[in-house]
Amino acid sequence: TAFFHGDLEEEIYMDLPPGYYNQKPSNKVCKLKKALYGLKQSPRAWFGRFSSVMKSYGYKQGDSDHTMFYRRNCDKIAILIIYVDDM
Repeated sequence: TAFFHGDLEEEIYMDLPPGYYNQKPSNKVCKLKKALYGLKQSPRAWFGRFSSVMKSYGYKQGDSDHTMFYRRNCDKIAILIIYVDDM
């Protein structure tokens, strides 16, 4: 999923997945290094990373619609519009 590529802007910790430590109760947690599917920050983190990559390829972000990216080359134009339903 695309959400695994989003960079988190804050420290987020989660409980260990069930069965990870032989199902014994533990006071340990995991610190997330990347966004996960289902995390409320994931769509925004992914879109931030996506925007950075598009800009690095010379695309500009639309002023009236931040999900639109465009790139002009002489008399040609490429337009890309992104829709994420849980952003």
